[in-house]
Amino acid sequence: MEDFDEIYEEEEEEEDEDRAAEEQLLKYAPDPVVVRGSGHVTVFGLSNKFESEFPSALTGKVAPEEFKASINRVNGCLRKTLPVNVRWLLCGCLCCCCTLGFSLWPVICLSKRTRRSIEKLLEWENGRLYHKLCLHWRLSKRKCESNNMMEYVILIEFLPKIPIFRPD
Repeated sequence: MEDFDEIYEEEEEEEDEDRAAEEQLLKYAPDPVVVRGSGHVTVFGLSNKFESEFPSALTGKVAPEEFKASINRVNGCLRKTLPVNVRWLLCGCLCCCCTLGFSLWPVICLSKRTRRSIEKLLEWENGRLYHKLCLHWRLSKRKCESNNMMEYVILIEFLPKIPIFRPD
């Protein structure tokens, strides 16, 4: 029984060391770049397009053309799905009293589906290019600066450069 306790203590020590090393790396990582929605229509916090202006914090990390292409892909996904969500939202609001709110379920499901498709697209972009450049794109919910509403933004986080040790 003592051997088991000893192994368990070793695992805890290793986890504590890993956690401390990760916190140390994150402490020196720059703040993430926030790409906000810039469209005129917002459905459940998701704007109909994101700003395609190149942030100055990404200078030297990624080419402006690549950034713009990625944002255009996300905006294309939003362009395809958001008009349908708006139609279902209007229909759901008109029928809300008669259906006791159940008519809003389709737009909630479609909105969740849109978020998932954008998250999948960002995962694909990360695997294709951005993880190689030590960047990570993700969709995140943030509080608006102007009011108490929540909005979805694209966060571009800087990943720590971890050296790869190769045995000789």
